[in-house]
Amino acid sequence: MPGSIGEHLLQERYGTASRARGFYNHQMLDHLNDHMREFVGRMEMVFVATSDASGEADCSFRAGPPGFVCVLDDRTLAYPEYRGNGVMASLGNIVENGHIGLLFLDFCGDAIGLHVNGRASILENDDLLARPDLPDSVLDGLLQDGGRRPERWVAVDVVEAYIHCSKHIPQMVKRSEVRQAWGTDDVVRKGGDYFKAKHSTRPWVDDVAASAPVQGGVS
Repeated sequence: MPGSIGEHLLQERYGTASRARGFYNHQMLDHLNDHMREFVGRMEMVFVATSDASGEADCSFRAGPPGFVCVLDDRTLAYPEYRGNGVMASLGNIVENGHIGLLFLDFCGDAIGLHVNGRASILENDDLLARPDLPDSVLDGLLQDGGRRPERWVAVDVVEAYIHCSKHIPQMVKRSEVRQAWGTDDVVRKGGDYFKAKHSTRPWVDDVAASAPVQGGVS
């Protein structure tokens, strides 16, 4: 049966087991059907949840033109990783713990969402190019020059796929006059120091400074 041990325990505790069973049996799949594949193919954003081997969690965000998340087949997705801040928080978690959760939300259309949970792995560009079923749109992105060329990809083997209901998804209107700077490396266009964090104190910097050897002799 789908779901975690914790899910099943709470379903029994709070009397929702029959309702949950109906959801598992009618809304959840272990693959992407044609409607789900079409939905992913027109999405311009996805929220990415990962955690490290200790369970420390991270939620990130990826965006791009429609189809930037590629459906390779009914059990495999791939999304690009562009040049960023070099931290590699999501990729670092995936190296330790391959479990991943993707949430696609259509804010500007049907106000519906799609959860895709699965197992992730890092896929280098050359490995992706070697796939015989590679869509032309992905091939174009891999071969183009400039800031948008992916450095590598994350491949996701689908384990669960299910709907996120629309009742709490806000309807938004896309501003067509705003030009997205996909993959830019311009500091200002990336947001700069929007939250004014650059000059704030942080313990790991203070610890390093305190432990650094004193330069020069005693005067």
